[in-house]
Amino acid sequence: MHTFSLITRQRDQMIDITQQVAELVLQESFQEGIAVVYCPHTTAGIAINENADPDVKHDVLMRLDEIYPWNHPKYRHAEGNTASHLKAITTGTSQTVIVHNGRLVLGRWQGIYFCEFDGPRQRTFYVKLLNG
Repeated sequence: MHTFSLITRQRDQMIDITQQVAELVLQESFQEGIAVVYCPHTTAGIAINENADPDVKHDVLMRLDEIYPWNHPKYRHAEGNTASHLKAITTGTSQTVIVHNGRLVLGRWQGIYFCEFDGPRQRTFYVKLLNG
């Protein structure tokens, strides 16, 4: 298993980590199987989506804020970050990417994102390469 660290700079942020995962596959000379990308945080997640147009990230984060507003009169969680937990549940904690011939199998416009919902923070994500 491989550990990666990153620092987020905003409360809500989508950070493209595709290159980091692709470089790991290359460094490990990993040819066939899957890469599992996992986030161990309850207020962050991992997503695969378009990485060509930055407006997509903006629109996704905007819509998540509309669905899960930071302040809501019925939230009860004492830490005050209920919205970040809901967003993390929505994106999920992991993504699985096929690796074929030493390359991530992603669509032309797809990228892998670390999704921060309670930043800024120091964060960690893991990648496990499984042969197959």
